[in-house]
Amino acid sequence: MSELEVKPTQRAPTLSDRVRSLAQALGFDRVGICSPQESLETEFLSEWLERGYAGSMTYMAERASERASPEKLMPGVRSIVALALAHPSPESAQGGGDSSTGRGVAGYAGGADYHEVLLDRVKALGIGMQALAGHEVSTRCYVDTGPVLERVYAARAGLGWQGKNTCLIDRELGSRLLLGVVMTDLELDFDVPETDHCGTCRACLDACPTDAFVDAYVLDARRCISYLTIEDRGVTEPGLRNAQGEWIFGCDVCQDVCPWNRKPDQRELPDPLGLRERLRPDPRWVDAELHWVLSLDEAQWREATRGTALRRSGYRGLMRNALVAAGNRKDEQLRPLIQRFAEGQDPLLAEHAHWALAELSSPSPS
Repeated sequence: MSELEVKPTQRAPTLSDRVRSLAQALGFDRVGICSPQESLETEFLSEWLERGYAGSMTYMAERASERASPEKLMPGVRSIVALALAHPSPESAQGGGDSSTGRGVAGYAGGADYHEVLLDRVKALGIGMQALAGHEVSTRCYVDTGPVLERVYAARAGLGWQGKNTCLIDRELGSRLLLGVVMTDLELDFDVPETDHCGTCRACLDACPTDAFVDAYVLDARRCISYLTIEDRGVTEPGLRNAQGEWIFGCDVCQDVCPWNRKPDQRELPDPLGLRERLRPDPRWVDAELHWVLSLDEAQWREATRGTALRRSGYRGLMRNALVAAGNRKDEQLRPLIQRFAEGQDPLLAEHAHWALAELSSPSPS
């Protein structure tokens, strides 16, 4: 290099760059920043709620205005930092069991509760942002814990696109993503939104056992197995029980069939901070054995689900789901356990137990 040549200077990292770097250092696979402008999905959300697609999730409507407008949730918000962590891929391509029959527990639920695993990291980012800025900063942190449209902001921040199955999809990581957001009054640089890459694919729409998709990108939660096994607290609609298969908490079918989840390098992702290891399912909840599940009393259930998202359904909910699964399994060895619930004092469980007993006695479809 001659004395007259000037060596190019490297651009000093901006505050936004340093926020992104800190998020990655905290273990997140993806980080992006977007505007807090009122969501363009407001009209869609209103129509979705009006059509009753939220089912018994009344909390969706109760704070709908806050979901649509971050400013109502955090006055003075200027930026939203969206974060994603890929949870461990299922042991098999079928996602915790054979999706054709629907067995077991959704892949995200059998390990440490993702709310707790991620929220610590998200809050640490919020605290770190104040240190990076060098002055007092207001933040609000969420991991599926408030009236926040995480997927909308993640897509706006370039982390992926909302697929036809309504999940956020990243071209490299697929859709098995856990999301968090930090709302802040810092003025940061926004990322470019990702474009939709679903194309003409209908794999998720066609594979749904309960036909829960009214159309591409539109889910009727009342028919979704995840809703039926986690959010719904009442009697499972008889017409949906056979389609529920043997899923007892959540469902992975629409993700299992997604081509974006079939990349070999998604199997073993780097895990320097051990976050994915904490999320890895307890072996008892991988292809959960129905004989074991139905034999649990409430105290044993509390022990088996301690620290996991499985607590969400409650004991009654999990037993109800297991009884439906037992009816679909048609395994005579489960009859004594089913009979115990049929003769019990809980009318909800007794109703599902009687249905399961009737299924045991009915011929299997040829």
